[in-house]
Amino acid sequence: MAFEDERTRPVRDLLSALPDIEARSVIDLGCGPGNSTEVLAARFPNAAVRGIDSSSDMIATARRRLPQVQFALGGIEEWTDAGPFDVILANAVLHWVPDHATLLPGLVAKLASGGGLAVQMPDNLDSPAHRLMREIAADGPWAPTLAAASTARTPIGDANWYYELLRPLCTKVDVWRTTYYHPLSGGAAAIVEWFKGSGLTPFLEPLELRVRAAYLERYTAAVARAYPALPDGSVLLPFPRLFMVAIRQAGE
Repeated sequence: MAFEDERTRPVRDLLSALPDIEARSVIDLGCGPGNSTEVLAARFPNAAVRGIDSSSDMIATARRRLPQVQFALGGIEEWTDAGPFDVILANAVLHWVPDHATLLPGLVAKLASGGGLAVQMPDNLDSPAHRLMREIAADGPWAPTLAAASTARTPIGDANWYYELLRPLCTKVDVWRTTYYHPLSGGAAAIVEWFKGSGLTPFLEPLELRVRAAYLERYTAAVARAYPALPDGSVLLPFPRLFMVAIRQAGE
C-alpha cells in the first residue's frame, strides 16, 4: 500500500481499454488489498463485483476497504467457478501462475458471449532489480535455501505469443507494452521497499531474520550501483508491463 498510486495506475489504464460492456457480473482475480477491485467497481457500477485472493491478509484488507463487495479466499489455479462473467480482471497476478497456454483460454471460456478478459503483468524479469535478486540469491550462505526462489515467478511470453493464443477464441485482442518510470524518494532503499511486497517475497520469506537482513544489505548495495540516485536523492524506477484485452466471440 506504500506505493498504491503507482501500482493502481496500470489497472486504470487497463480497464479504460475495455469497450462499453453491459456488465452484470465481474470478478477481480488476485484482488490484493482491493485497490484494483475498487477501480473495477467504478468502471462497471451496475455489476455485481467479486474478488478472490490467496492471501487471507489481503482479503481482510479488501473487505474493510469495500464491504459491499463479495471477497473469497482462494488461488487462481484452484478456481472452479464456471461463470459466465462479463469481465474478468487479472491485474499483476498471472505472472505467479504457471501454464498460460492452458490458463488464458480457460479464463476466456468463463466469459459470457462478448465478455472481456483484462490482464496486466509485470514484464521485468530481465531488469537489473530482478537480475540482482537472482544473482545474490545464488552467491551467498543462503544459496541452498533460495535454490528454488528464482522459479517462483512464471516467465511470460511476448505480445505475439499471447495474441496468437487468444485470437482464435476472440473477436478482438489488444496487446500492448508500457514502461512506467516511477520517481521514488529515498534512492535504492525505496526500490528495495517497492519490491519487498512483490518480486523479493520468494527470496525473503524462506530466510530467518538475521540472514534476511544480510541478504537485503547486499541487495540494497547492488541496487544503489544499478540505479544511481538523481541530484535530489530520488531515483527513477523503470517498470515495464504487458497488457492485454481480449473480447470473447459472440455466440460462443
